[in-house]
Amino acid sequence: MKTSTLGSTGVRVTALSFGAAGIGNLYRPISDEAALAVVDAAWDAGIRTFDTAPHYGLGLSERRLGAALRDRPRDMYTVSTKVGRLLEPNPQGGGDDDLAHGFAVSDTHRRVWDFSADGVLRSLEASLERLGLDRVDVALLHDPDDHADQALREAYPALERLRDEGVIGAIGVGMNQCALPARFLRETDIDVVLLAGRYTLLEQQGLAETLPEAAARGRSVIIGGVFNSGLLVAPEPGAMYDYAPAPQSVLDRALRLKAVAGRHGVPLRSAALHFPYGHPAVASVLTGARFAEEVRDTVEQLRQPVPAALWDELRAEGLLTPDTPTPAGMPSEKSP
Repeated sequence: MKTSTLGSTGVRVTALSFGAAGIGNLYRPISDEAALAVVDAAWDAGIRTFDTAPHYGLGLSERRLGAALRDRPRDMYTVSTKVGRLLEPNPQGGGDDDLAHGFAVSDTHRRVWDFSADGVLRSLEASLERLGLDRVDVALLHDPDDHADQALREAYPALERLRDEGVIGAIGVGMNQCALPARFLRETDIDVVLLAGRYTLLEQQGLAETLPEAAARGRSVIIGGVFNSGLLVAPEPGAMYDYAPAPQSVLDRALRLKAVAGRHGVPLRSAALHFPYGHPAVASVLTGARFAEEVRDTVEQLRQPVPAALWDELRAEGLLTPDTPTPAGMPSEKSP
């Protein structure tokens, strides 16, 4: 599978990255065996970039990902995790689930926001223990929406020191908004932005500021949420968008996208998966999966040719602006 380097670092990522929230029991539980099988399927498909976080299943995602990668050669894969939420024992927990935060796990721990320098170090130390690794390749500031000043003043400098010392390879910020990542690109020396749901076939907010800032500064962007909570997989009444039922206007737009894709013999999810690669700042597209067959389907959709005429018709229909960059070539092809 094609690979790219994040910014000016030596950290390489595959065109397709594996998002490990699903193996942290996102919305519903899966077994340890199913979690292992889905990571194995990603590996067999050529994926070598894996993203996790303490938030995902109160550490379950990190533990399962670490177990699945334990016997793989360490220099053959890239792991990113996140900082900003510390996991602390929950004195009232242990019996209820964590579905209020989206995960079907026992609430034995609670999340505590902490973007201090000490919080960053404690978070990474705990993540390494759960992963069973001696290093992570990428550390991402996770959703610092309401903690921007502390993240810029304390968390980022702590990560910068760790990068300078070679403890981590790259620094980034992971968010589902555009304004704050653009600020990080302007005010810090981050290497990568993980932008979720804001640069997709359905909506291109990232094109106004975040992606141009990254391209101009030689930084990289990883795109998550390309299916907009599943709406671009199956646009139908009741489909989800940004974790809530899609408004009718949004659903209508998704149905128009599906109709155009269908006229070119392309599944909507395939067009959605291909779309972000058209921008030069995009290094990888991050998708999640709970089961091995979902990984195999995603890879198959990435191998599906998407004709240039499809993008042309989307522009003609007003579903893409005339200057929206669109992909050429196949992102699943191996690098030279």
